[in-house]
Amino acid sequence: MLYDRLETERLILRAWQTEDAEDLYEYACKLEVGAMAGWAPHSDRSASVEMLKRYMESGDIWAVTLRKTGKVIGQLRMYPDEDRGKYVARYLSYALSADYWGHGYMTEAVRAVIRYAFEELKEIDMLSVFHSPDNLRSKRVIEKCGFEYELTLEKAHAGYGGKLSDSVCWRLMKNDYFAADQADKNLI
Repeated sequence: MLYDRLETERLILRAWQTEDAEDLYEYACKLEVGAMAGWAPHSDRSASVEMLKRYMESGDIWAVTLRKTGKVIGQLRMYPDEDRGKYVARYLSYALSADYWGHGYMTEAVRAVIRYAFEELKEIDMLSVFHSPDNLRSKRVIEKCGFEYELTLEKAHAGYGGKLSDSVCWRLMKNDYFAADQADKNLI
């Protein structure tokens, strides 16, 4: 499934292109990015080229690019959450170049995907996301985007190097999203 191109004030979320290999390698080779995302840092450009091919084939991973320059600074994926039988749910995962941490880019990108999921893709009732307990940057993005804490699953995720870690799980329900949106409008 190829998702629509999404635009925000500072970002464009779009399909991956062959020309993105160098930008992908630039952040995927960094230990701090890969380890937090759960994959090994890319040791050479060929690893990034292989990952890029998978991204292009999947169609459910956006390249997060800077609007002004077109540079790819991260990725954001939305795909079915098969563990949620009673809901039509989608799961979010993301990674951002360490060079761009702390500037609100991923929060901006996730909010755009939330809007798209609930306002354009009408069949989605819930979004879920998780992070490892030590990934406080990801936790902050999740909180800023209005997700509610659900639970922590012990030793539920095999991350970088096969190390098992806990998964802190969060959810955002469509009705809560629209209720918060209406409450914001009432304050204006």
